[in-house]
Amino acid sequence: MKNQNALAIGLMTFAMFLGAGNIIFPPFLGLEAGTQYLPAMVGFLVTAVGLPALALIVFGRLSDSAQLTRALPKPLAVAFWVSLFAAVGPAFAMPRAVTVAYEMGIKPFVSGDYLMVFSVVFVGITLLLAFQRGKLVDYIGKVLTPLLVLMLAALAIAAFVTPLGELSTPTLDYQYKAVTSGLIQGYMTMDAIAAVGFGWIIIKAIRDRGCESSKDVFQATLKVTVVYAFLMSVCYLAMAYVGATSASVAEGATNGGELLTRYVAAIFGPLGQYLLAGIIIMACLTTTVGLTNACAEYYQQTFRSPFAITATIVAILTGIIANFGLDQILTVSLPAILILCPVAITLVLTASILPTTKRYLPSYVTISVVSLVFGSLDALSILGMLPESLMSVFVKYVPLFEAHASWFLPVFAAIVISKLLNRKPAATEPFCEKAVSAE
Repeated sequence: MKNQNALAIGLMTFAMFLGAGNIIFPPFLGLEAGTQYLPAMVGFLVTAVGLPALALIVFGRLSDSAQLTRALPKPLAVAFWVSLFAAVGPAFAMPRAVTVAYEMGIKPFVSGDYLMVFSVVFVGITLLLAFQRGKLVDYIGKVLTPLLVLMLAALAIAAFVTPLGELSTPTLDYQYKAVTSGLIQGYMTMDAIAAVGFGWIIIKAIRDRGCESSKDVFQATLKVTVVYAFLMSVCYLAMAYVGATSASVAEGATNGGELLTRYVAAIFGPLGQYLLAGIIIMACLTTTVGLTNACAEYYQQTFRSPFAITATIVAILTGIIANFGLDQILTVSLPAILILCPVAITLVLTASILPTTKRYLPSYVTISVVSLVFGSLDALSILGMLPESLMSVFVKYVPLFEAHASWFLPVFAAIVISKLLNRKPAATEPFCEKAVSAE
């Protein structure tokens, strides 16, 4: 693949990942980290950028997204993908993007409630861009992403050249365990689950640019991943630095969106609000377009569902659910997201170590069940649904429970044991076969 094509797909990948949450979350982390900004960001980038990058590399190695679950029984594989695309699609991530775009991009400039009108227009534009399947890289990678990068660059340069103040004093968590706290916060972005969803369109975009062999797909994926990881890391570092130097305007702020709004207003004045609105709307739009394509690509490849029909259904459901409000969306969908995330990461980790062939079906099923059980435990903890008596026991005896990653060590142990039990490779089974289903 030519470098300019890899750059365009990398820009598209960056834009699809860069939702409003990725922009408004780091400033609050930066505010809490203060003078411990750099150590905290080292930990944050390992999980917030490293895990999604690993997922993309694994997909490149497999050269087909469906290969990720090929070793699972077909019903389990289909259940995983359907649940994942429901969660990152119309059930949670896409409606959240619509409501955040409205709350931060439109609501400050109007009086009255225009969410319904906005959602119709927003999903309409999303659908229009999603239908341009062959031109998705051109529209997002070569047009929308450069505009988004220019907007972010204006904010970042202003923050570094004319900061509002010195680095703030870190909170207690960041004073003594900045790297660990950063690791936890990076994991909680849950971008790894988005990477698993986006894998379908990234691999297709690479193949559409002329990469046929598994080796070519893998090499192209590495280039794309480098572009994505670099841009996302720079964006996170800049937004966190904004928060770390915003103590003078931070009093009473309860989230990164509020903090960022105050910071932009202080540096750019009234025009700053328009700049921030443009950034948020553009970031949400590229994310919804990417997720619409990912959902439609999966259903087309797996169930032979027409792309246009699936994309339209996804867009309509997104617009309807967005009008229920962000709080309702979070209440209903967050438990599923919290459970799916460790399962998705587990499959990526497993596929990076074990072959994705039916010979390893028992291993994949066992490892997936382990991640599901402990991931559900973490989800109940995050949602505050565990009794205090159980919480104290788990904190004491379950490693990484307080970090909401109690699934990691059991899953890692299960992968190692499976690797040892299957040390003798099957001579007739190649690592990567061309998948013809979601099996």
